[in-house]
Amino acid sequence: MSATQEPVKSGAAGAAVFAGSDSRRYNYYDPKGRKATHYEDMTVDVQPDPKRYLLQDWIISFADGTPTYYEGWTQLKSSDWHKYRAVDQEWERTHYQRQSTIVGMLKNVIENGRRSGAPARFDKAWVKVLQDHLGAYKHAEFGLGTSTMQAQRYGYTQMINNAILTNSSYKLRFAQDLTLYLGEIALDIEGFDLDSGKTHWLEDPIWQGTRKSIETIMGATDYLEQYFATNVIFEPLIGELFRSGFVMQMAAAQNDFISPAIVSAAEGDYERNLANTVELFSMLVQDQQHGEKNRQILVNWAQTHGALAVEAANQLQPIWSQPRVKVAQFADAFDQAKNRLRAIAAEIGFDVRPIIGG
Repeated sequence: MSATQEPVKSGAAGAAVFAGSDSRRYNYYDPKGRKATHYEDMTVDVQPDPKRYLLQDWIISFADGTPTYYEGWTQLKSSDWHKYRAVDQEWERTHYQRQSTIVGMLKNVIENGRRSGAPARFDKAWVKVLQDHLGAYKHAEFGLGTSTMQAQRYGYTQMINNAILTNSSYKLRFAQDLTLYLGEIALDIEGFDLDSGKTHWLEDPIWQGTRKSIETIMGATDYLEQYFATNVIFEPLIGELFRSGFVMQMAAAQNDFISPAIVSAAEGDYERNLANTVELFSMLVQDQQHGEKNRQILVNWAQTHGALAVEAANQLQPIWSQPRVKVAQFADAFDQAKNRLRAIAAEIGFDVRPIIGG
């Protein structure tokens, strides 16, 4: 918003008088809708930017001259990074409230399940699956949480930082959910080995493709590549495949009504994270100045991480044969995962079929 007086070179408070500067409402940015939301008031322009109001340029920079926040930290480009708004409109207070609600719900589910003696009725073969493979999978969630925690620092605006940071928080919370859940049911199941999951994560061939995929995401130097690979590629092809296509499909037939409730929290988390992700990358693909180049970069990232994820998913196939009562097939679950990825890619604005087929 332009000042009503002659332009000034000072960044000091009161150096310029703006239209509406005596208002008690924030009015220095354009809201996405007709009126600004509380989320927008809490996030828009909280992070400084010399292109928008920081008249004295960056106050501090890194030793090599790189500014505090730098558009070059990603290959992708935008005509206006500040245009992005997270679909879930989550900021600090609402995020803590939702996390608290989820933790309380899971606590009640586990306590009520244990009080009724449910873990002792789990099928013995299923107990080993939970011990070995759900125990291994929590390390994947922790890896993605760690990766997005690092990635969020490099976001160019507070809106982007918030979306990636809450994503990280959900992943780390779910890794903790699984750790606490397995620890609780171990109290009721004789011989349950809480260290087995880590051993399988590090040594079992079934999980080495997933490890490679996670470590490749963590090693990416582009923060938006990390965000893209996590939610667009890994989650549908491996995360949802295991959580929804295996645990939530198989558990009830093994006398286990607790595990699906625990895992369902992560499925809800992903829907929110995915909506935010699609909003950001579709904005970048539709950018009139940079859209086509951005699209090609996303295709390149999809090729790199998609190949690893497909390989990792195929290595998980033997898990589907381990429960005693088999009510789901890997082929069906994987077909659904690939369809999910195709739909996500199409919504963003690129074609993933040459990578995964179909």
